[in-house]
Amino acid sequence: MQNKPELPPYAVESVSNALRLLLMLRDRDSLRVTDAAAELGVARSTAHRLLMTLAHEGFVQQERNSRAYRPGPALLEFALSSAGIPQLRQVAHPLMETLGAALEETVNLMVLESPSVRFVESVECDRPVRVSGRRGALLPVHATAGGKVLLAAAGPEEARSLIDAGLPRLTERTTTSARGLHEELADVRRSGYALNLGESLDGLHAAAVPVPDAAGRTVAALAVSVPADRGGVSRLRGHVRALRETAERIGGLL
Repeated sequence: MQNKPELPPYAVESVSNALRLLLMLRDRDSLRVTDAAAELGVARSTAHRLLMTLAHEGFVQQERNSRAYRPGPALLEFALSSAGIPQLRQVAHPLMETLGAALEETVNLMVLESPSVRFVESVECDRPVRVSGRRGALLPVHATAGGKVLLAAAGPEEARSLIDAGLPRLTERTTTSARGLHEELADVRRSGYALNLGESLDGLHAAAVPVPDAAGRTVAALAVSVPADRGGVSRLRGHVRALRETAERIGGLL
């Protein structure tokens, strides 16, 4: 159980705990009642009532199989309402739909939200077997193709700070070596694209390119995500040209 500062006399403890639950879900994909109770320092029944209330308001939703709670639509929309994100999504969505239809794969748009990457828009393809869109998801910046693109474009000090903060392992293929990641980022800067070969999720491969604004600054990353059995390195590289063309069109409309 984590220690927490004493509440001021005017505070409402249930509101404080509900907000702390939302902060927990900001940094993870799901949350179990037992974990919520332990981190809040309350009974499981109390944690369950808080999560049920948040679910009623649309801030969380419960998974059918695991019974854990995930961020709900209200929380995701709140996360995607940061300055500039609504315009970026509005501009990008129709172009992403066109790209997704051409490639017949799922397309994602990401921005840096240190020390993570936020998926701000997703367009799924119509194939029966496809990668699910991850709009609203927050993942470690080093474990995704789009995150590597954004990390490579960041200033040296910011990139070093993000890497020094730690490189958690998501799969057996996740890069956890700072030296190895620095070398990979150097390759990304030279080539202008990044790959993810099962580093964020087993069975998922992806390629990403930067989205530049009018001044040439990278404001987002555009990625295509594919099932690993039809997304080898050569095929991913074959998607880079179409990704770049769409990324430049998005950037030109910002």
